[in-house]
Amino acid sequence: MALDQSDQLDDDALIVLFANGDGAAAEVLTLRLSPQALSFAKRMLGDLAEAEDVVQEAMLRLWRVAPDWRPGEAKPATWLYRVVNNLCIDRLRKRQRINVGLDDMAEPMDPTPSVEARLIQEDRMAALDAAFAQLPERQRQAVILRHIEGQPNPEIAQIMDISVEAVESLTARGKRTLAKLLASQKEELSS
Repeated sequence: MALDQSDQLDDDALIVLFANGDGAAAEVLTLRLSPQALSFAKRMLGDLAEAEDVVQEAMLRLWRVAPDWRPGEAKPATWLYRVVNNLCIDRLRKRQRINVGLDDMAEPMDPTPSVEARLIQEDRMAALDAAFAQLPERQRQAVILRHIEGQPNPEIAQIMDISVEAVESLTARGKRTLAKLLASQKEELSS
């Protein structure tokens, strides 16, 4: 199928086409799903190169399950987020075992037009990332998925394998904790 025709299909149809040998379908699905998965992984890990590795591994796993995919059972995007989430958790736990903390990780750069705007944005991101690092792991996952990645609560519940009520509780507690952690810096970060 031509690339422009594949663009009109939903994710389930694209996986089925890929399983039947359609490379264009794989390309469309990769272009559709990878950016959000990469953004999530980068936020969870604090390292772009490591996040890229995680997303690549997750996409490979998606292609491996494509022949057995059952449309309608789970959304491909939700499945991918869950795999990315699990791979990130594995990497974070491995870091903890070798005593490398999230605070030791380099902050991702966010280029903006002016130097002043870039510095302000970097200070805000550093404060937010430092605050995220202080959240318990499950709260951090829920808050990032909901408020950074914009995922709806039912999708987050599937990704994290918990109830929607648990997602709501985790995000509420996480937001309260973040507010407390960032309250002392509010004035200096709002310039």
